[in-house]
Amino acid sequence: MGPVIIFDKSVLQGLNKDEAMWLDNFYLSNITPLFFIETLADLEKQVGRGRTPEDVVGNLAYKTPDMSAKPNAHHLTLLEGELFANAKLDMQYGRPHVPGGKRVELDGKTGVIFQQSPEEEAFSRWQRGEFLNVERLQAKSWRKFLSNIDLKYYYDFFQRFFPISKPKTLGGVKRLVDFYLDESEVEETLVFGLLFLGLTPESSTQILQKWRAAGKPNIKEFAPYFYHMLSVDFFFYTAMAADLISKERPSHKIDLAYLYYLPFCTVFSSSDKLHATLVPYFLRENQTFVPGQELKEDLTKLDVHYSKLPDEVKKRGVMSFAFYPPDDTSFLITRLWDKHMNPKWREHKIEPKPQPSTPSNQKMMDRIKRLKEEGKPLPDSTHDSRTEADEMIVERHVRAKKGKWVRFPPEVLNRRKNVKGEWEDIE
Repeated sequence: MGPVIIFDKSVLQGLNKDEAMWLDNFYLSNITPLFFIETLADLEKQVGRGRTPEDVVGNLAYKTPDMSAKPNAHHLTLLEGELFANAKLDMQYGRPHVPGGKRVELDGKTGVIFQQSPEEEAFSRWQRGEFLNVERLQAKSWRKFLSNIDLKYYYDFFQRFFPISKPKTLGGVKRLVDFYLDESEVEETLVFGLLFLGLTPESSTQILQKWRAAGKPNIKEFAPYFYHMLSVDFFFYTAMAADLISKERPSHKIDLAYLYYLPFCTVFSSSDKLHATLVPYFLRENQTFVPGQELKEDLTKLDVHYSKLPDEVKKRGVMSFAFYPPDDTSFLITRLWDKHMNPKWREHKIEPKPQPSTPSNQKMMDRIKRLKEEGKPLPDSTHDSRTEADEMIVERHVRAKKGKWVRFPPEVLNRRKNVKGEWEDIE
């Protein structure tokens, strides 16, 4: 629950375990594939005395949100879906685009079951210090890839986009990029963009045929996610060619890729200087950039605030007393909820909370069980499964305690599934 947030590794590195718990409690985290890869790459990183790379990765994995988090599909998968399968991606409301999902039908209704993703399973293993050999090879390969990035080539190539003089500011770069993408000859720009983003000439020809068949619309209308990715890359390389961004840091290319996922969140947080510089130029009105230090300070403030509660209240679990953020707008999270969540969330705050053992809850649990056991599999769809589905189940493994905080009340913690898959109280 909460505003959808995307963060990079620098943010999580700056949090302690208690602060990470509050991040997971009040935000819905969109975990990008880049975050997964960056975390894994630390297996090949040099660390200080008394620590191992496995310790570093395991610590990050522990702090990664596990309760209110969803893994986003890779940006190239989304791009291919849009260009080749006519997938319509939500570019306006900032929600994760989750891969996979088993589509089923039961009693005339459709449902989608999302089981634990490979990334979520990997994070669970990493917390225990368990790493596959293939993951160690991937980490080594990623480090080698970083060392081979040549930004000087792009610096020279993009000099040609300055017919008169170089822009003096990033605002000037953005105006130049927008003019080129929106006002230039559409087919020429489309061909350039397709090849620049790495599509083969054969694939580009296929997409051009689709574009012509669609009546030759502008690029933003024809393929909005393609337009976004091209705009991000074009802006970065043009700014670099204008000597407004350093060409000496290969890691900039990796940091840049986080912006490919910007449409799929309402809050973006980073402690990286490049992100702080570039992200504001691509934000919608319904999005917010939060510097990593500002996010940490607010999470620390929340931890102090709730730590003052009586022990008997805290023993009931975070979900019983912090289902919603404080009313006090001095908290960043409260202001973000006011901006990005249902305007009536404060009214919902005073409503009775769902209880684990009630007839209505049991009815819901019975329905979930039937959907999983009796649901008839449906063929895969090229459309968004969630917008078509009547019901959705998301399965995940959640820590009962994170940092010093117990998350759930005793009556939830003292339950388990029996051999029949039914919940029962632990005696």
